[in-house]
Amino acid sequence: MLRRLVQALLAVAATGAFAQECDGVQVWLNPGMFSYHFREGDYRQDNYGLGAEVILAPAHGLVAGNFINSNRERSHYAGYHWRPLQWQPGFEVRTGLIFVLIDGYSNTNHGDWFPAVFPTLSVEHRVLGANLIFLPGSRNGAALALQLKLRVW
Repeated sequence: MLRRLVQALLAVAATGAFAQECDGVQVWLNPGMFSYHFREGDYRQDNYGLGAEVILAPAHGLVAGNFINSNRERSHYAGYHWRPLQWQPGFEVRTGLIFVLIDGYSNTNHGDWFPAVFPTLSVEHRVLGANLIFLPGSRNGAALALQLKLRVW
């Protein structure tokens, strides 16, 4: 299933009109994320892992990675980051949605892959950046995740 998602995303990226937008590809790496859960519980909040975000055009990116989730289980994710709204108050601010497939939550789909959509806010300046991701109500309740990132290309 993950292979099919990656193939579909690459097929979209290879289309002529989309490829013309891709003049400034960027690659960002992240060490996972920190999460804050709005519901009481014994949730892991330092969700370390390794992730990559490839920005193909200012409003379009691909994401993939893994992390130790809030249930203390290893999760993997892959998806598309759509960031259509932009402000530039001295640094780049973008907002949009991230569409992902994710696994590793034994309390959701028995740990198998499932789709999810999350609102995001990205802030980037030169080689440093951050993604703020709102995780709406799930079995663990709503949460806010902060993902710090470093631009490597």
